[in-house]
Amino acid sequence: MSAADRAETPASGPDSGSGAAKRDAADHDAAGAAERVIPAGYDAAASALFEPTAIRGMHLPNRFVRSATWEGMADEEGRPTPELVRLYTDLARGHVGLIVTSHAFVTLEGKAVHQQLGVHDDTMIEPLAGMAAAVHEAGGTIALQLAHGGLWSMAGADAAGDPIQPLGPSVRDTDSGPAGREMALADIQAVVEAFAAAAVRARMAGYDAVQIHAAHGYLLSSFLSPLFNRRTDMYGGSLAGRARLAVEVVAAGRAAVGEDYPVLVKMNSEDFVPDGMTVDDMVAIAALLTEAGVDAIELSGGTSLSGDLGPLRTRAGIPQDREAYYQDAALRLNRNVRVPVMLVGGVRTFAGAEHLVNAGYADYISLSRPLVCEPDLIARWERGDRAPSTCRSDNRCFYKGLKREGMYCPHVAAAGAQPGASGDRS
Repeated sequence: MSAADRAETPASGPDSGSGAAKRDAADHDAAGAAERVIPAGYDAAASALFEPTAIRGMHLPNRFVRSATWEGMADEEGRPTPELVRLYTDLARGHVGLIVTSHAFVTLEGKAVHQQLGVHDDTMIEPLAGMAAAVHEAGGTIALQLAHGGLWSMAGADAAGDPIQPLGPSVRDTDSGPAGREMALADIQAVVEAFAAAAVRARMAGYDAVQIHAAHGYLLSSFLSPLFNRRTDMYGGSLAGRARLAVEVVAAGRAAVGEDYPVLVKMNSEDFVPDGMTVDDMVAIAALLTEAGVDAIELSGGTSLSGDLGPLRTRAGIPQDREAYYQDAALRLNRNVRVPVMLVGGVRTFAGAEHLVNAGYADYISLSRPLVCEPDLIARWERGDRAPSTCRSDNRCFYKGLKREGMYCPHVAAAGAQPGASGDRS
């Protein structure tokens, strides 16, 4: 891209180290940095949230991201169903800038929940390709999230009928006794190779990027956390040791897909559990991941053991001027890395999203539950209707998925709209 095709992003935010200011550098050494791509006729007076950008050549029409959200709409083998394809095309028609799929397991033993997407072998390429093509036809951009459930994987059997035992950095202590199996070095190498192979499949299937899931206590996240990782070998102990698996997964994925394909990561701001990963840890680990080849980092937080501070919080007690759960951690991250930061968690208003970007907390705003009840929320905001999301943040959408009904907002359904439909706001 020539200099004539770029426009300088004005510095803004709490100080000169903000995310906006970091993108002012003329000699930007991170290939994955978000560049402003200004098309002819673009209204410069429009909100920064609707600025077109690019991440390692992946052009995005705005700064809104659909954060990966399990929908319970794949079949039991991990193939997307027509209902899931429809959900993603609704998001594309609703003007979501980047759609990140729900977590796709990279190995069978890494499957975390029923009706989860899979990208664990080559037979998944064709059905996944059909979903990517449908999103592109609807005008969208889509990344496939790659995941391994680790100690939270489902118990079951493999293709040969042998029992599957959840794997983790260390055995997990529970009230009912030890759970899972500590991974041997051969297990770790196999996981690195599985993530790399899955990234290649995603590219072959036509996805615009991959996102590596290193949040919420799943396998890579658990290796990062001192609470779950009690290893004494090269994959434990020090921060660099705990980060080694995630760094190797990113590096292997980058080598597998090449230098011209975006590789994103989702990670915790902190674990919100005693002896878990801290914000200081996160900032240091993010630097290592960036050095390994990451193009953007999405920041979330919490694990299934974090109680009220887990990833799926309710809105009780959240101040209006601090609607984003992890905004302070995001600001620290954005001051210390030279790749874009995506922030998920709690954003329900246009004004709040705009403030987070303008003040340098984040470069992109990720949304999960608000897009369950309003797949066309971004289009509504773009048209000028800036009323807050109608999401009640009560998590009842997930209860539907756990009942094998597929995830949808029951409040929208009760009001007469078809579950998963984007309504009549075209």
